Amino acid sequence: MSVRLLALAIAALSGVTMAVQGSLNAALGKVIGLLETTFVVHLVGLALVAVLLFGFRLGDGRLACYAQAPWYYYLGGVLGVLIIYGVVRSIPRVGVAPATTAIIIGQVLTASLIDHLGLFGLEKLPFTWHRLLGTLLMAGGAWLLLKK
Repeated sequence: MSVRLLALAIAALSGVTMAVQGSLNAALGKVIGLLETTFVVHLVGLALVAVLLFGFRLGDGRLACYAQAPWYYYLGGVLGVLIIYGVVRSIPRVGVAPATTAIIIGQVLTASLIDHLGLFGLEKLPFTWHRLLGTLLMAGGAWLLLKK
């Protein structure tokens, strides 16, 4: 299997886990509340990563280099909270498939902009009409999923 194909398979598996995670988080949100769910999800994730890093000594061993990263790289933690909250808020109202489709469309549009501008030190990849058409087709799919 090529490296690119493996990377796409891992990304697809990530998508599977995101759909399951969103469903679990939405269910938990009904029991304990939105902000409480966001807190618990991050606390459980922190505990798991702490065990992996410090218990099993996994990772690259460069945690001490944290000060070398620009401050805005740490906004991922803030975005994680917003993501969990948004997913927990939207899935019970529209369903898993439409919410996930909307999330993916938002991700693709934002990712295309990041690629096009080469933000965060990434290689510039132009936004082509192929990408636009693909995004529009996904948006059409989202609309169809919302139809009753």
